[in-house]
Amino acid sequence: MIFIVVKFRVRPEHQDDWLSLTREFTEATRAEPGNLWFEWSRNVDDPSEYVLVEAFRDGEAGAAHVGADHFRKGLDAMRPALSETPRILNTELPGVEWARMGELEMAG
Repeated sequence: MIFIVVKFRVRPEHQDDWLSLTREFTEATRAEPGNLWFEWSRNVDDPSEYVLVEAFRDGEAGAAHVGADHFRKGLDAMRPALSETPRILNTELPGVEWARMGELEMAG
């Protein structure tokens, strides 16, 4: 799978409407056949920072995502609300789902 984490720093006037601003992009991405997940979180220590955790089945699905019309539209919608260039981690991992954390395995 292609595993991606992106940190978005958002201008103060858009911090509370970020999820609305990105809703169309989020819904369209989640509907892509190769998307495994696309999840937003907000940094509890810094309300200006949103974190996106996303995954795609493979490189082909990731390339289809970046080439989609809704990808470009989503970036255009986000750009005016950002206070800096987003930071990204992008890597390929084996499998297509989350593994269980053995250190906190819950009994039956």
